[in-house]
Amino acid sequence: MEALTRRIEEEAESYIAKVDGLGGSVSAIAFMQREIQESAYRYQQEIEAKARIVVGVNEFVMDEAPPANLFQGDPTVARALAERLGRLRQSRNAATAAQALESVERAARGRDNLMPVILDAVRARLTLGEISDTLRKVFGVHQPSVVF
Repeated sequence: MEALTRRIEEEAESYIAKVDGLGGSVSAIAFMQREIQESAYRYQQEIEAKARIVVGVNEFVMDEAPPANLFQGDPTVARALAERLGRLRQSRNAATAAQALESVERAARGRDNLMPVILDAVRARLTLGEISDTLRKVFGVHQPSVVF
């Protein structure tokens, strides 16, 4: 057990040294993304080769078709949530909400800490979707590069 623990510790220290050698976490983001992608690729290859067993995926698979419409949402719940969202937007101070959203965008475009402005946006009753859409507008959406 001690030998396994030491091996894990050595591998972790080696990985941390590699990230430090690349200039730290921020500088090593591309390296870390590539490592994650390669790890996911190896994992998938192991599943397909049955070197890694995943019950219901590559072993102990049922021959019958899965039940249909398993993940269909209840339309009445969707309507109730939409109405609730509409009430939220009507009840909040529109000027305060717009100002908070502008602050999020300005901070995202600059070098300010985003957390305080995001908390202000939540206090102004902005939704997670509104905040996320603003951040996506500034930063975009991650598109993994395929490197194999």
